[in-house]
Amino acid sequence: MKHLLFLFLFVCSVSIVHTTNGQSAFRKYLYNLVNDTTEASKPRFLAYPTLAYSPETNLEIGISSLYIYYAKRDTTNRLSELSAFTFFTLENQYGIWLENAIYSNDDKIFILGRTRIQSFPLLYYGIGSNTPEEYQARVDANQIWVRQRILHKIKKDFFIGSQFDFTRLSGVDFVKNEEFESSIELPMGYEGSTNFGIGAGIVYDNRHNVLNVRKGFFSELGFLHYNDAVSDFQFNSFLSDTRIYRPIGKRNVFAAQLLGQFNTGNVPFNQLALLGGETIMRGYYTGRFRDRNQIAAQTEFRFLPLPLGFSKRIGATVFGSVATVFPNTREIAMDKITFSGGAGLRFLLFPKKDIYTRIDYALTREGGGLYILIGEAF
Repeated sequence: MKHLLFLFLFVCSVSIVHTTNGQSAFRKYLYNLVNDTTEASKPRFLAYPTLAYSPETNLEIGISSLYIYYAKRDTTNRLSELSAFTFFTLENQYGIWLENAIYSNDDKIFILGRTRIQSFPLLYYGIGSNTPEEYQARVDANQIWVRQRILHKIKKDFFIGSQFDFTRLSGVDFVKNEEFESSIELPMGYEGSTNFGIGAGIVYDNRHNVLNVRKGFFSELGFLHYNDAVSDFQFNSFLSDTRIYRPIGKRNVFAAQLLGQFNTGNVPFNQLALLGGETIMRGYYTGRFRDRNQIAAQTEFRFLPLPLGFSKRIGATVFGSVATVFPNTREIAMDKITFSGGAGLRFLLFPKKDIYTRIDYALTREGGGLYILIGEAF
């Protein structure tokens, strides 16, 4: 799959059942959505249909939702967000994705995590930075993935706490690409596995709005240990994620991110460091390149909004990323570095909360990808 495409169905559903005043229920909902007249402290809930298409899933139909709020409706607290995405495809696949960034009153507790429950194929290109452009196998499987960090504030903007990761891959079937039928080597964990890791995390975070950071700094160091007493494989995983945001003038923002993931031990193929996705290295399929370790970096310049005379709700961005995967530090090679870059448009969805919808198009040496999501990529 070269890209993942999400499309709003808003623009093609204007003839729904009408309300008594002659205005369609859909138009009324859409009007209230794009004309955010609620006070800034009031929670907001948004739900909208989506379409997606990819070669391994065919047509995908889903519903996305987002709930945002301030603890105790106090806008001096940080903005918390809960998002959900549920889908099914014409190939009888289905899934539920959940994400959360929850701040309690006065930031005393910070809960950050995501959940994936899905029956969904993934494309396997092999392991390493020199894998062929054509996928080697389509992996049909059922997956449950839950990762949560529960962090406590030690002092202003500084959090420390515990984290856990539960990953189960079952019902696995490697459907080999005929081109690689005789040469493909099945990776560790090809029959499926269940792994549970526990560890610790340290976070410095002075962002106020995680969906659109105007100024701030975020840095996370995390460690997870998967013991064979409770897991099918024993390994360790280390994560380093640092992001910086700087205002340029009154409207514009420069953002940068440096991400590192490092694994030791017997790591199953589905828990290796995966390059690609809708956040970093946009334009590449998630897992297009995978290995024990990954280093990735990206920068983005955001114009929020553009100085247009007819609207104050339209913005734009340009971005670029570099990354590589590698088995160990001795085998990092400059000629194995992967690049991607692109541009996007923004629409100010919730003016009172400064939240934009992003439409990004990214180019890679293998093609491109289009993404339509709520909130910035990082």
